[in-house]
Amino acid sequence: MFDLKALYEPTTVPEAVRLLADHPEARIMAGGSDTLVKLRDGKLGGLEWVSLHGLDELRRITLDDDDTLRIGALCSFTQVAESDLVRRCIVSLPEALLTIGGPQVRNIGTIGGNLCNGVPSADSASTCYAWDARLELAGPDGVRVLPIADFYLSAGKVDLRPGEILTAILFPHEAYAGYKGAYSKYAMRGAMDIATVNVATSIKMAPGGATIADARIAFGVAAPTPIRAPHGEAVLRGQAPTRALVGAAARAAIADTRARDSWRASRAFREHMLEELTRRSLLTSIRRAGGEIGAEQ
Repeated sequence: MFDLKALYEPTTVPEAVRLLADHPEARIMAGGSDTLVKLRDGKLGGLEWVSLHGLDELRRITLDDDDTLRIGALCSFTQVAESDLVRRCIVSLPEALLTIGGPQVRNIGTIGGNLCNGVPSADSASTCYAWDARLELAGPDGVRVLPIADFYLSAGKVDLRPGEILTAILFPHEAYAGYKGAYSKYAMRGAMDIATVNVATSIKMAPGGATIADARIAFGVAAPTPIRAPHGEAVLRGQAPTRALVGAAARAAIADTRARDSWRASRAFREHMLEELTRRSLLTSIRRAGGEIGAEQ
């Protein structure tokens, strides 16, 4: 048995927000793939919990009237990865989510929980960064929407105010229309392991496909929070894609990182892998976007 002081099970978002306001010390449980493990190990005993499991309204994937792609925060990794709508709009998000854990973890873990954990290794975080996602948050003061770049405050800390829950991940039409992307991850094991580093990229080619109109590069485990790499992105914009250009962009992107030494990998190794994975992801993104990689080496 788990050591729970109390478990509240709302069936609507307003009820969940009210319960969190009434019980400010309560923790939120979404899929439970992380929290249940900690509870089993005795690390979170004696606490109040608000379970979001009954909020079926947060398990929908739809297009809003303005073609914003809306992914409910309680959608499981498997649900998002298998969604035809997501695959059509953001092909690299399913790629990223399918690297998480194994089938059991992907069936229970939620994309909202993965983002709210605040860890820089979260596979969904860098990918959502590379697609300019916005996060919809419901709380006692109503609903607010903020760019994902403003959500991550520091290592393990996100901008969830008291009583708030993440309700949806939003991808405006302009964030994905005409873009193609890719995701690359390095971990010590091929499966059931968190990322040592990960890279997500998205590319939009100019009409005709001769030059790169826009580029986004996002990193995980390259800093205390997921980050973008503006130096690397700037190298690509307006240029004809060549292997030399992509290599220069990957090297420039490292200037935006703040990798550190840890028991998983040294800073030097992380930077080496970030550069290599960036190069690979950019090449894939450019090809998917209809660009041709020039012969220049």
